[in-house]
Amino acid sequence: MALWDRIKESASQMQTQLEAKKNDLKSGAFRDASMAMCALVAAADGVVDPSERQRVAQLIATNEVLQNFDAMDLQRRFEDNLNRLITDFDFGKVSVLQEIAKAKKKPAEARAVIQIGIVIGGADGDFDKTEQAVVREACFTLDLPPHEFDL
Repeated sequence: MALWDRIKESASQMQTQLEAKKNDLKSGAFRDASMAMCALVAAADGVVDPSERQRVAQLIATNEVLQNFDAMDLQRRFEDNLNRLITDFDFGKVSVLQEIAKAKKKPAEARAVIQIGIVIGGADGDFDKTEQAVVREACFTLDLPPHEFDL
């Protein structure tokens, strides 16, 4: 199977798993952590292009799980995290990982945050090494083994 097909299949499987847990993913901690994860993946390579913002906006608008929350609030949280990362990536990453850590108390939420990172990372068909690295770092923040997500 080609790498592109594996990425698409993995992102699709993650999305299906997220939808199955929709009713369990309604906490503020999940909301905050998922938007922090989106920002971290979008800024992973140090450049945030408009297509990455568009992918997150599309995710917010269409993802069944994220429809548990107000779309404008999600967008604001994403942009706030993204601005921290753009201003000073290393310092911003500390703050963003603290937001991600909020999901640590509930394993289902922690796994869902990682799955959202994979869905965002694979949305363009290229879940590149820098995106994989920040998702792997988030796994460690959430005490989840990266190999559980093929990272």
